[in-house]
Amino acid sequence: MKWIDMHCDTLSMLLEEKNAGLDRNSLCIDIARLKAAGSAAQFFACYVNAADFFGESGVRKIGIPWDRAYEKVLDMIAYARLAENAGFSIAHSAEDIRRMEQKGSISGILTVEEGGVLNGRPERLDELYNSGIRLITLTWNHGNCIGSPNSRERNEMETGLTPFGIETVERMNELGMIVDVSHLSDGGFWDCVRYSKRPIAASHSNARVLCPHPRNLTDEMLRALGQNGGIVGVNFYGAFLRLPGAGGKAAGRADITDIVRHIRHMMNVAGEDAVALGTDFDGFDRDSLPKGIEGVQDMAVLWEAMRRAGFTERQIEKIAYENVVRVLGECIG
Repeated sequence: MKWIDMHCDTLSMLLEEKNAGLDRNSLCIDIARLKAAGSAAQFFACYVNAADFFGESGVRKIGIPWDRAYEKVLDMIAYARLAENAGFSIAHSAEDIRRMEQKGSISGILTVEEGGVLNGRPERLDELYNSGIRLITLTWNHGNCIGSPNSRERNEMETGLTPFGIETVERMNELGMIVDVSHLSDGGFWDCVRYSKRPIAASHSNARVLCPHPRNLTDEMLRALGQNGGIVGVNFYGAFLRLPGAGGKAAGRADITDIVRHIRHMMNVAGEDAVALGTDFDGFDRDSLPKGIEGVQDMAVLWEAMRRAGFTERQIEKIAYENVVRVLGECIG
């Protein structure tokens, strides 16, 4: 089964690992295991936590520390470029992925997880695009020059995009970059639906009705994604799959049935063309992964669980691969 995963945090983890590389490591993802598991492409997030640069002064929406965060993103892009070889290359389009597949090569799609690194400077979008970035997660867990993150605070959750945020969405459409609403406030989500002329993505989010965490999407949001040709990638983080004791289950780790449950619900609400994978591998402690999954080497466990749950082979192929390729083609060419 060939497949594409829309989100992992492996690059940022590897920058902290002095004795590991992208080809082989002890994290959830490396190129060797991606090949063995049948991966066609992996989205690699250049993730930064703005709080690391603001220190005790607190995170502000603009300022010099955001420039330092931007420099770290550029470091991750350079790191990924250094990892390119005969079996792994950075893809800039859906056609690149298909061409690399024919050569037996894994594609990497570079993304940014924290749009605040733009720091109010529109020219950085062009710089990032020219560096190979093809998706930007507009916020992480802090407010920035684009908008506000998801939150349990009602006022923050209802806040929409800033004027610069709207400009950013429109410019991303023009350049050919996917607008990613995972981590974004509900108000920001609806502004993206309103202003984006291309499909939008929630690269690593689940269904809020099944697990009432603000990082997940409501049924209304899922329906809007489907109607607008967008896509949602199921997240493997246990806290986004089920709350302890939820669904009649005992407290403890989520399991593979929780992933399948979210996929089924999101497919029923958004449509089978709107669901994909957004594992979030290496974005949290391994103990927070569902039981039976330790990394990309275990993806076959999911395909088998989906078959047992009654998904057709055609539906599995769409969710594993085809839906992402379609959105890539419509957004970045």
